[in-house]
Amino acid sequence: MTSHLLEEALKHVPSPQALVNAVSKRVKQLSQGDRPLVDAGIRAGFADIAFMEIAEGKLTLEMPPEEVMPVA
Repeated sequence: MTSHLLEEALKHVPSPQALVNAVSKRVKQLSQGDRPLVDAGIRAGFADIAFMEIAEGKLTLEMPPEEVMPVA
């Protein structure tokens, strides 16, 4: 993974923690046989593919709405 991929992926995901979670989930999916959404080449690892998918906007992250705590 290059810093360029990381920077591009962070433009599409609101926080580094969310990016780690999204990449982790996608790596698991790819390792279980899901097809890549990008042409990454033969030498690209699953994490590289996940970062490329996010950076190119092929994979998006849906954040649940923030819960509002009632003020007592």
